[in-house]
This record gives sequence, structure tokens and C-alpha cells, in this order.
Amino acid sequence: MSVKYAVIFERAASNWAAYVPDLPGCTTTGETLEEVKHNIREAIQGHLETLREFGDPIPEPSSLAGDIEITTAA
Repeated sequence: MSVKYAVIFERAASNWAAYVPDLPGCTTTGETLEEVKHNIREAIQGHLETLREFGDPIPEPSSLAGDIEITTAA
């Protein structure tokens, strides 16, 4: 079974962070965006495995992430 969870990526002063809104507590960091993408995939897999081990339900993906472009005043 394949599912897609929305992931939020945030750039900090010296690294990147990511979290999954539908999986509270599923977060990670990395030095680069590529690294944090790899790390969040592993974090999601581990998070889901832990939920299964404890007999907890697997949350259905319900969040969406997108971009909204606006024009700012100069």
C-alpha cells in the first residue's frame, strides 16, 4: 500500500527542518534540503512502524501543502 503525506520543509539559519502535519511528533532536521528529505522519509517509515507495533491506527493523509504566489508592494 502506498500513501502520500504532506511534508513541510523549513529553512533555518544553519540547517533544514521538516515535519508531517498528519503525524504529530514526526520531525527531523538535516544540513541540506536533500538530507532532510532523506531523513523525513525514514522518520515517516519509523513513525508508522511504531504505530503498528503499539496497535495504534495509521492516520490517513488529510493535509495538503501548496504555494500561493502574491505580488508585494515595492
